[in-house]
Amino acid sequence: MKNFSALFTIIEEKNCPLYRAGEELHLSDKTIGCPRDKEVCLILVRDMTQILFQMLPNAGKVGAADDFQVYNCSGCTGLIKFQLDSKGNQAGKGKDGTDVQIDPAMQILYDQVSSSELFQSFSEKELLQILTHFRVIDFVQEGLIIKKGELNLNLYMVVAGELIVEDEGVSLAVLKKGEICGEMSYLGADVAVSSVRVRKHTKVLAIEGSDFGEIMGESTAVQNYMAKLLARRLRKTNAARTRDFESCMSGRIDQIAPAELLQIFHMHQKTGVLSLDLPDGEARISFREGCIINARYGKHASQEAIFSLLAEKKGVYRFTTGLSASEMKAAEIGDFMMLLMEGVKRVDEEHGEE
Repeated sequence: MKNFSALFTIIEEKNCPLYRAGEELHLSDKTIGCPRDKEVCLILVRDMTQILFQMLPNAGKVGAADDFQVYNCSGCTGLIKFQLDSKGNQAGKGKDGTDVQIDPAMQILYDQVSSSELFQSFSEKELLQILTHFRVIDFVQEGLIIKKGELNLNLYMVVAGELIVEDEGVSLAVLKKGEICGEMSYLGADVAVSSVRVRKHTKVLAIEGSDFGEIMGESTAVQNYMAKLLARRLRKTNAARTRDFESCMSGRIDQIAPAELLQIFHMHQKTGVLSLDLPDGEARISFREGCIINARYGKHASQEAIFSLLAEKKGVYRFTTGLSASEMKAAEIGDFMMLLMEGVKRVDEEHGEE
């Protein structure tokens, strides 16, 4: 019998007593692997054995499998649908020259995403390890994966297909292979500022923003990529919001996260003072052409004031243009994006300890 290995993802579940959507099934010429810590369903074993004999004659042939083919179990009290996420068995060589089996699904995924700008700084070994922390999701129907104004904890990368960023039905951007959305979850902003719609036959990688920061946040290349992405994204998607914002220059931070608020002033190179009434008192941040030159919040000053106020979720803000002559000559308190990333990292660490 030919060596064979394939990975399937459960994409739909209706009243199944054992398995849930998003869980994985592994099929080889020797074993059938069900989701971790789950019982083995004998009906599913029978069904997957039939699939094995259907697929085995084409094992190893390029293009022999359909990435979007959907399989059904025979059903008992419930039903699951699962989709192929692997095309065969692959092997490599270890340092001693012996054959080393490589997870075929992971190797295929690596080939699909390794050219992405986000991952280019990692070696093959590093990226294969990083990818084990992501979930692979195949969408066979259209629908929202992020809804504006609602909680979103996930960051998504397009592997195949397209995602549409929209606001109240108006398309703002089309994201294609290698592009990401949900990046504000990485900065600790839980509420989505735009909706994201998935198109039919789209495959994405998904990971919680906090996990992403823990796994990849120490990489300078990743930090620079995220900084550039946030700047580009804000320029493209927040034009309408910025016009409204500039007309009133005040609002509540439960409607716009402090990190995003600071980004707007930085991106538009504002000069003036941002005042915030927050739970621990008044905060005052001075901007000169978008650079932060002074900051105070409660007992904190300079960088520590920025780090402290980024954790706040309630309060009001107002912005007044203009600075004193002395403030116009003051030095920056630090690189804006590095301040922002360090502050978000500290907020995440504090929440993790609670």
